[in-house]
Amino acid sequence: MAEHNKIRVIITNKQKAVKIPTGIRMLVRRCCNAVLRLEKFEGYAEISVTFTDNEGIKALNKQYRDKDIETDVLSFPMGENGVYDTNPETGAQILGDVVISMEKARDQAELFGHSLQREVGYLTAHSVLHLLGYDHMEKLERVRMREKEELVMEQLGLPASSSYIVDDDMA
Repeated sequence: MAEHNKIRVIITNKQKAVKIPTGIRMLVRRCCNAVLRLEKFEGYAEISVTFTDNEGIKALNKQYRDKDIETDVLSFPMGENGVYDTNPETGAQILGDVVISMEKARDQAELFGHSLQREVGYLTAHSVLHLLGYDHMEKLERVRMREKEELVMEQLGLPASSSYIVDDDMA
């Protein structure tokens, strides 16, 4: 089954604030796979995922988005209009980088009353959709993106808890 060879997910932990639970790296990989399958992505792909803390993500947010505030996840797409750079060694299309604040993920998981796994999975799905060109500036796009995120979460056995409320301010 060549399914697992289709995507390479490089995971780096650059924080000590939150202990990375066993299985979370596998979950992130499964999540990336599920999004690419859902989007019928063709060929080999490469995604980098970095776990950081609030301080680390705040610095990146300021540097790249001119927002001096911590956020839960940042996406750095490498492609434009479905065209990506290719890793010359592997032939994989380099989709880009995902950076997750584990502190923010932990806090949001508590806030929403679900597991850290669910939150990290959700943030990963959200971010990989960004790498594939999705956005959520307009309400319709936001709804479409949310539907895809939830579909991936259900496929991975991490459905939303009933108390999960989408607040426009948080989108």
